[in-house]
Amino acid sequence: MREYATQMEAARKGIITEELKIVANKELMTAEELIPLVAAGKVVICANKKHKCIDPQGVGSMLKTKINVNLGVSRDCKDYDIEMKKVMEAVNMGAHAIMDLSSHGNTIPFRRKLTAKCPAMIGTVPVYDSVIHYQRDLNTLTAKDFIDVVRLHAEDGVDFVTLHCGITRKTIEQIKTHKRKMNIVSRGGSLVFAWMSMTGEENPFYEYYDEILDICREHDVTISLGDACRPGCLADASDVCQIEELVRLGELTKRAWEKDVQVIVEGPGHMPIDQIAANIKIQQTICNGAPFYVLGPLVTDIAPGYDHITSAIGGAIAASAGVAFLCYVTPAEHLALPNLEDVKQGIMATKIAAHAADIAKGVRGAREIDDRMADARRVFDWEAQWECAIDPETAKKIRADRKPEHEDSCSMCGKFCAIRSMNKALAGEYIDIL
Repeated sequence: MREYATQMEAARKGIITEELKIVANKELMTAEELIPLVAAGKVVICANKKHKCIDPQGVGSMLKTKINVNLGVSRDCKDYDIEMKKVMEAVNMGAHAIMDLSSHGNTIPFRRKLTAKCPAMIGTVPVYDSVIHYQRDLNTLTAKDFIDVVRLHAEDGVDFVTLHCGITRKTIEQIKTHKRKMNIVSRGGSLVFAWMSMTGEENPFYEYYDEILDICREHDVTISLGDACRPGCLADASDVCQIEELVRLGELTKRAWEKDVQVIVEGPGHMPIDQIAANIKIQQTICNGAPFYVLGPLVTDIAPGYDHITSAIGGAIAASAGVAFLCYVTPAEHLALPNLEDVKQGIMATKIAAHAADIAKGVRGAREIDDRMADARRVFDWEAQWECAIDPETAKKIRADRKPEHEDSCSMCGKFCAIRSMNKALAGEYIDIL
């Protein structure tokens, strides 16, 4: 029998868990270096006791930036087999976490399949599942119904749950008073807001937070404190609704840590570039260094079809400023459920952003592969370049489609290639151009 309930409790007791050993090895750290970070809540290891096939990952600003992929069925796209294929492709492409955001059908078999077969961290948003699970309209659900779904997800082996605990009855008046352009764009946040508006009751995830903590402690589920008031457009960034909710999330973080429950704090959203670093600093201060998890941020509102790029720009800036966990955004954002190609594009854009940030932060070992790529390019070692490439298949295809006349060049420059000319000049060789 385990001597601890959660990874945080184990770290506080000085117990080096198997999961912590694995994470330390991946991060080029010793267990002795990592354990105080887990004990302090600055690193989380999301690993439900029942998720037996998990490949543990650490999430924290001083570690490699992790990426999450949102998947799941909807009423319009309801094939769970296709979603499972996307899940495994996403893991193969380097996703560290999968969030099941299904909003249709019987979600239990799919969720249990994820925790039985998927080695990535599995996250869910129980408030979505509440309406589906009970097959009842939102206003007929009780606070107990919502809490029971949290328990169900924990028992199914989910590693982290997004809970919108930070909005309260006061938020309703704020949204009405401050006249946001986009109001609440968080799907879970809007459901909680709607339920409070219709029933007149307090947010159940806030009111019964202690009961939720007991559930999470029992199963070692990490709470991802959802940002219901994240900005959905540039005009709403850093407004009073967003910041006041963040203050409440800071208070809830401390309450979770008192019960040894691990916490991730979610953040924006849509945000101008010049506000990103300041937002990260505020979050780190208010939430005492708990890992920050952001959607994007998307740095402009006018790029539907290209929002994997707008979010990668914001994600690179955010992660270099201290964000630990990036939620991918695909070209289908704001438009449709992503298909397999959208998922690939979203993952690749987010992986590039995460890696670029890790280099900027000086994360151990992050720059090494870039230096190997430079060495390979200098000597036209194409096989070594494919080994370093983030997406070797795409790189190979582009070169094969536009094959150059000579291997020591590409079809862009030919014999005008700067690298070729410099190699020959430094070796004292004749440089033929024509």
